Amino acid sequence: MAKKILVIEDDKDIRDTIVYILEEEGYDVISSGDSKILRKVNEHDPHLILMDNWLTEWKSDANGQQLSKELKTDPTTNHIPVIIISAVSNIKEIAEEGLADSYLKKPFDMSELLRVVKKFAR
Repeated sequence: MAKKILVIEDDKDIRDTIVYILEEEGYDVISSGDSKILRKVNEHDPHLILMDNWLTEWKSDANGQQLSKELKTDPTTNHIPVIIISAVSNIKEIAEEGLADSYLKKPFDMSELLRVVKKFAR
């Protein structure tokens, strides 16, 4: 059975690229351009969440860092590894404060994406 990866990225080109790469590697990928999909995260039961830190659809103060922290402090979702994706220079600190399992700095190459996914997709 293929491992399921949830990709949340508002940039369609980046999202499509990630989906293509992961599907070529045999992963079952669910993708979304916004964070609303997290409302049904338990239904999807992903092995890993890849999430952009800056989601333009989000009109409140929440971002990937805060959403990650919510997932990691919720007993029903804290087992799901979360990887935050961003181009900001302090991505490591953002990921740590969001309790994310790791991070990917944009731009990233295919091998780095696959290395992180293989490490955390359980």
